[in-house]
Amino acid sequence: MSRTPSGARHGRDRRAEVLPAAPGRPRFPGAEPPRVAVVGGGIAGLAAATALAERGIDVVLHEREPVLGGRVAGWRTRLADGSTATMSRGFHAFFRQYYNLRGLLRRTDPGLTRLVGLPDYPLRRRSGATDGFARVPRTPPFSAAGFVALSPTFGLRDLAALDARAALPLLDVRLPEVFERHDTTSAHDLLRRINFPEAARHLAFEVFSRSFFTDPRDLSAAELLLMFHIYFLGSSEGLLFDVPTEPYPQALWEPLAAYLTALGVDLRTGSAVDAVRPLPGGDLEVATPGGGTERHQAVVLALDPAGLRDLVANSADLGDPAWRANIAALRTAPPFLVSRLWLDRPVAADRPGFLGTSGYDGLDNVSVLERWEGEAARWSARTGGSVVELHAYAVAEDAEPEEFQERMTARLHEVYPETRDARTVDVRHEWRRDCPVFPVGGWPRRPGVATPHPAVVLAGDLVRTDLPVALMERAATTGFQAANTLLARWGVTGQTLWSVPRAGRSRLLRALARRAAR
Repeated sequence: MSRTPSGARHGRDRRAEVLPAAPGRPRFPGAEPPRVAVVGGGIAGLAAATALAERGIDVVLHEREPVLGGRVAGWRTRLADGSTATMSRGFHAFFRQYYNLRGLLRRTDPGLTRLVGLPDYPLRRRSGATDGFARVPRTPPFSAAGFVALSPTFGLRDLAALDARAALPLLDVRLPEVFERHDTTSAHDLLRRINFPEAARHLAFEVFSRSFFTDPRDLSAAELLLMFHIYFLGSSEGLLFDVPTEPYPQALWEPLAAYLTALGVDLRTGSAVDAVRPLPGGDLEVATPGGGTERHQAVVLALDPAGLRDLVANSADLGDPAWRANIAALRTAPPFLVSRLWLDRPVAADRPGFLGTSGYDGLDNVSVLERWEGEAARWSARTGGSVVELHAYAVAEDAEPEEFQERMTARLHEVYPETRDARTVDVRHEWRRDCPVFPVGGWPRRPGVATPHPAVVLAGDLVRTDLPVALMERAATTGFQAANTLLARWGVTGQTLWSVPRAGRSRLLRALARRAAR
């Protein structure tokens, strides 16, 4: 491990770490390079394909959907007014700690000019109190002190009532120790043990736990501690973030697809994979619907939990029984809803581009897209209306879709009353259920990048890794790690990775936390 070299930083945190890949040749030297199938065209699969193709490997990428991007995909749709718009699976925050994801995007946008920062990350509770992060210092421990001092959520009595001993694990997050110590506790119980005031617990859940589309009672406390470290107590990048200036396909994936095609990658959208079969001699056979098969020297599986479960179940000879059982045990989070409304009049001018919400009957956030997205801004300028998006995570299994959609629109009218009188020009509702769950006690069974077959590797945000990453950054990082694992087999150096500091920033506080844990 080496520290970030001066002048080469990808962010403001001088303690960010650089992790060079194993040394080797810069490219595969032979006339017939290995052929690798990448199954899945989300962030993880695209990262793996990029690292492999850049080093001369022959890559075929299969994506079952007609578009790339996975959970950050978008597609064209025609509105009732005759205009063409882009619908997506919802808002995503591109935090400045996402070093490896941002490195992937730099392939086609070296200055990241297709990303723009939002000025704040406001969080409103139904009581009316609103927290934000624009004025909070970004460097720990001043970030924590500043948040407490500036937040209406905390009072002096609340601060005095915190259990300092129970809070010490927040200051000593290291992998895998944080999971060994705290994976059997839920995120909900951890914050209750620390004696966070109820409003602060809601705040923590909205900022962190709900990002996993999971009820905090079902989420490992170790994942919550990891999130605090990545975004708040371990990194000085802060909690502010960037968003794309155009819809995801135009800003991100279409340029990257062109880049990969120029490198010789065979991009196959609308192409599912049914099974992967080991062959004598170490190669693998990739089977597609209709009975087609192709031979490859390696395979990257970059799928969501259900897709990975199904593929492994159909691949009878892939892996050993223990690994197959762990894949079969992967869980999917409850369903979530993304509703996008094209309204005939604007929301109030002072409404933020993104607002997190708590206590609004399941509504988790509201976005006003014309605040940052060019396509929405042009529609708004042409019609005088607004493009508003609603998110509801971890929706109850028995929720009736149409009733729930109407309820979320009613909550929008409560949050932004001026929308009550707006006519909906058009609306799109996207129900999805494909996010991983990181349940209490699940760490020992979570699969890693390596598998029992040396030429098969996993990638994605469900995959276990030894770096402090989460969400989109975990997908990008494990995608690069999957590629690096294969490249090392062929003596080719892989992708250099970046990480937020892999331990708490204060040796004294880390020592206190370890002493308390004994």
